[in-house]
Amino acid sequence: MQASTMRLACFLLVALTWGADPAAGYSNGKVSVACGDMEPQHGYESSPDPPPYSVAVDTPTFSPGDRITVSLRAASSNSTYFRGFLIEARDAGGSGSAAVGRFILVDPAHSQLLQCGHTQGSGVSHSDSSKKTQVQAVWEAPKNPPERVQFLVTVVHKYKVYWVRIAGPVVSAKGATAVPTTDTTTDTTTDTTTDTTTDTTTSPAALSTAFSSEGCGSSKSCLRDPVGCRPERDAPCFFLSFASEGAGRSVAFELSGPADGYVSFALSPDKWMGNDDVYLCVNDAGRVTISPAYVSGRTHPELAPEAALWDRAWRLADGVIQCRFHRDALLPQLENRFDLNQSYFLFLAHGRADKGFIHRHDRQPLISTNQKVITGPPEDLSGSRSPLLIKLHGVLMLTAWMWMVSTAVLIARHFRPLWSHTTLLGHRLWFQVHRTMMVSAVGLTGVAFTLPFIYRRGWSKHAGFHPYIGCTVMALSVIQPIMAALRPAPESPRRIFFNWLHLGTGTIGQVLAVVGVFLGAGQQALLLPGPWSPAVLTGWLLWIVLADLLLLTHSHRVRTRGNESAEDKERILFAQVESQRHGEVSKFRKLVLVVFLIGNTGFLAALVKAIASV
Repeated sequence: MQASTMRLACFLLVALTWGADPAAGYSNGKVSVACGDMEPQHGYESSPDPPPYSVAVDTPTFSPGDRITVSLRAASSNSTYFRGFLIEARDAGGSGSAAVGRFILVDPAHSQLLQCGHTQGSGVSHSDSSKKTQVQAVWEAPKNPPERVQFLVTVVHKYKVYWVRIAGPVVSAKGATAVPTTDTTTDTTTDTTTDTTTDTTTSPAALSTAFSSEGCGSSKSCLRDPVGCRPERDAPCFFLSFASEGAGRSVAFELSGPADGYVSFALSPDKWMGNDDVYLCVNDAGRVTISPAYVSGRTHPELAPEAALWDRAWRLADGVIQCRFHRDALLPQLENRFDLNQSYFLFLAHGRADKGFIHRHDRQPLISTNQKVITGPPEDLSGSRSPLLIKLHGVLMLTAWMWMVSTAVLIARHFRPLWSHTTLLGHRLWFQVHRTMMVSAVGLTGVAFTLPFIYRRGWSKHAGFHPYIGCTVMALSVIQPIMAALRPAPESPRRIFFNWLHLGTGTIGQVLAVVGVFLGAGQQALLLPGPWSPAVLTGWLLWIVLADLLLLTHSHRVRTRGNESAEDKERILFAQVESQRHGEVSKFRKLVLVVFLIGNTGFLAALVKAIASV
């Protein structure tokens, strides 16, 4: 009876053990099963937030057999900790090979060695689940090391909160001449503690800290918008940096910018979109994909194999996308990858993305002012989001309609009676000033009108109503001087029709020009800073309306006073009073004109300065 009871208990124990689900929480740190992809088998997605940890080494170069101290620390500005970790050293050339080299423990009380692949001690993990803020290990380089080695770290804060493959520093072999392979390789390793693992490529790792502008112009080249912004401090900062490494054999790129979908940059032989070497960093469901591409024209980029890039890493924080990668200067085996020893214009763009699919950029790309040799000496580069022809278009249109037309209309409306007897070159002064300014405005409008067509090489399909309004204004501008040249004599009965047509055409043209100016300030090719620029335009519009109302009110008061004086025309001093009143009116209107011109010039200068800075 006792024997049968014992057999039954053993059977139940075996059955319960066989049927239980295995728990994948390795609080003892024996995580060799995770060596391949470095993923904790917790059944949850890794955290999309920036990891609050940093990885550092004590030297950037090594020789076979050298030892490098690797440190994993919680961010000093954060009171966080970690319970588990896994550190490996991988070939930074982009292959999915197993860990290289071996580690030596510094703190055996909280860390232990793992066998990842065939090499004992090629990984380091925790040995308990206590709270830790830092840990160190010493990595020993193998006899035949790859040219570049990157340290990758997986950190577990809590069972459900962890970060996988945090990108650590890349160290380089001294005197290495081999170029990192860009071919896709497959590594299959089998040992007593791990299952067979297949990995085809190294996926981008998570960056622990934001990019820095330190070294711009001295150790790396930088292109920034706004000028001088710092990606580590300024949220609205679009930032591209690059620096040659290994005697110019490769280049490290860093790209950062506030965007919902993607940030990208391109190398171009000219300032036109098309036939460009493009690199995309796309936010895809909380992770960033880093891909090369090629643009053959004004079309969607054609993605290329990611094998061209290595040491890829990314970061998402506060709406800012950041990515980093390396690329060999020469990739003759890959089509459409430019030679980085040549000079190119740099394009910096951003836009929306939907499930990894990118849309047309939201703004005109930032284009470097000059061409730059990518592997050349470091420079702090400048650029613009608006082409020179479009800037000239904006300046000429504003000068014509904001300054000349508004002034000419004010003079014709309010200074005709004042200067009715003053002549210049055989014509009345007000008419000469009005005609000269209007003809000049038509000329400037004509020149400005052609510039977008020259730049676009045709009609712009993405400018909304602005080009249609511009064409209408151009047509009305041409009609006005033709109509004026054919006007009837002042005593002709048809003169009244000309006056009304001239007034109506001019008013419609001026109103449409104002609408066009407001729409033009929001165009991609000349996107002026808001809300400052629209406020300046609104202030200018109110300024000309205020000046017109002020002069109208003053004219009405003068006429009212004149009627009151006319009731007593027999007074001897009537002529003297009229002369005195005329002098007062003249001084007031001249003062208003001077103030109006000063204000108009100020508004124009502010907008021209804004255009120059775009």
